[in-house]
Amino acid sequence: MKRAIAMILFATIVLFTGGKEASARDAWVVIDADTGRLLSGSNEHVRMPIASLTKIWTAFTVLESGAPLGITTISPEAASAEGSSLYLKQGVSADVEGLLYGLMLRSGNDAAYALAEHAGGSLQGFVDLMNDNALLYGLNDTVFTNPSGLHNDLHLSTAYDTALMMYHAMKNEAFRKIASTHTYNYQLNNESYSWQNKHRLVLSNETAIAGKTGFTKTAGRTLVTYFEKDGKKIIVVTLNDGNDWNTHRQLSEEVFSKYELVTVAKKGRYAILPGMEGELNKPIKLLLKKGEKTSVSHILRIPRGEHKTCIGRWTVYFDNDPLLTKEILLTR
Repeated sequence: MKRAIAMILFATIVLFTGGKEASARDAWVVIDADTGRLLSGSNEHVRMPIASLTKIWTAFTVLESGAPLGITTISPEAASAEGSSLYLKQGVSADVEGLLYGLMLRSGNDAAYALAEHAGGSLQGFVDLMNDNALLYGLNDTVFTNPSGLHNDLHLSTAYDTALMMYHAMKNEAFRKIASTHTYNYQLNNESYSWQNKHRLVLSNETAIAGKTGFTKTAGRTLVTYFEKDGKKIIVVTLNDGNDWNTHRQLSEEVFSKYELVTVAKKGRYAILPGMEGELNKPIKLLLKKGEKTSVSHILRIPRGEHKTCIGRWTVYFDNDPLLTKEILLTR
């Protein structure tokens, strides 16, 4: 009888202390890099530590902040940042663009702090900016407490939100160039550096275009990879996966084999309304697997007025969720 009561109490404790965040050990996700659509995943919305994948958002926030690239001075706090480092020295004047390469390719925490102080005025000012940008771009399950990804109990995201970070960041041409670079040569005062990208797949797999690695004892191994093949573009994220290189290869190969790039609207002229035509300059394509085309729908928004020519908005939906919008030239 006592054993039975004990088992009931144990089950009750599991039920009330369980839930996604408590039970998740790892997570992964694959999204369409053109639309952000979730293609597959496991625990993809569970909030977990992401380690240095944080630096994707740090770099993107710096580039989007409007802060001049130019030169910045390494503060005592930046020079003494714990964790992975570029070994920047206090008081040294450093090129901001070079620091962005050191941040993404070598995961320098000192670079992260120097960039934060440069673009945000202070470390906390920049962290606030990161969180404001997270809300602006729909990272609803993400909170940042620092620009490097060092562990903090409140510094959490999800596999899906992290994939969205890469999705938005790769639309910035400067970020895309940095994140896809294999080797960067950097001159700092009288010293020369050659930084090789830590992302093994970016260096060895022709379909892996860009990415970021991460690790802390709490987060485990974290990894994001942007893949392209035959016009198909996907982003893979794994959190707390000790076999992440193979997982990313496997997931990318599976998705590329299951999904096709399907034309859902052809380039050309369309009869919109009596007396109105539309010209679509480029075809609209979506990454779809067999049977999904029936879930695609379209809505065309026509501006008010009697102008002979105007720009309409052609939005493509999947299961009633908007995926992408293209301009269409309307003539009366």
